[in-house]
Amino acid sequence: MKHINLGKTGMQVPAVAVGCMRMTSLDSAQAVTFVQTAMELGMNFFDHADIYGGQGKCEEIYAQAAAGIARDKVILQSKCGIRAGQYDFSREHILSSVDGILRRLRTDYLDVLLLHRPDALCEPEEVAAAFDALHAAGKVRHFGVSNHNTTQMQLLQKHVRQPLQINQLQFGLGHAYLVAAGTHVNMSHPASPERDGGVLDHCRLHDVTVQPWSPFQFRFDKGRGTFVGHEEWAELNEKLAELAEKYNVDVTAIALAWVLRHPARMQPIVGTMNLERLRSCASAAEVNLTREDWYALYLAAGNTLP
Repeated sequence: MKHINLGKTGMQVPAVAVGCMRMTSLDSAQAVTFVQTAMELGMNFFDHADIYGGQGKCEEIYAQAAAGIARDKVILQSKCGIRAGQYDFSREHILSSVDGILRRLRTDYLDVLLLHRPDALCEPEEVAAAFDALHAAGKVRHFGVSNHNTTQMQLLQKHVRQPLQINQLQFGLGHAYLVAAGTHVNMSHPASPERDGGVLDHCRLHDVTVQPWSPFQFRFDKGRGTFVGHEEWAELNEKLAELAEKYNVDVTAIALAWVLRHPARMQPIVGTMNLERLRSCASAAEVNLTREDWYALYLAAGNTLP
């Protein structure tokens, strides 16, 4: 498995991370096999959230499945800040959430903690106080955000002493807004407005690692689902199949290789619980698409160039 730098942490991490949101679909034996397979593939970066599976059930399943693996052999990341009917970045909620995460994961520390979705009532000073307490206690080593735009990151970083190392954002062939605005600068095209404040360039300027989530999912305005094999994405699937043959991998690997080819050196989070698809995702790290193939896929997904 190819490795990349994680923000400015000095850590080398797998180019593809394992998302644990769907672990409730596995029984105990299947969960053990899944975690072991990920480790064998070099995918030792596991992404969690305190809401996955409902009240952290996925964290508990992972911890039981990984009981025989030394803590220093894995990288654990989790997220907090989502509550029923609201988002909550208060100091009290962040601290209590992390204590619950650590208990469920059966560990003394998280390698990374992310704030899950922007809290409209966020008081950055409270976040800073929580991060300071967690860092000083050795409970969290590095921090980041998820689904935040540029100014939200800047506002937090004004108060938070620890550098924000990660921003987890949706990105893939079916949801390419992170790059679309950059190709339609100063135009009247629908893709031209920057919906996120140029967050991709901001992350690159400040050495923040972008972690694309749901890289196989298409954009919400077309419903929910995976574009791989979907009849409404016929042109894209034809191009995926053509390139899969060219690079001697399957279409899943090509779709993920498209994300990995971007020079931002992103670390996609893949949420499959299927072992064959997990292996396909791992193989994507070995594929280096040409510039021509990257753009051909971009256009086949319905994106345009001026």
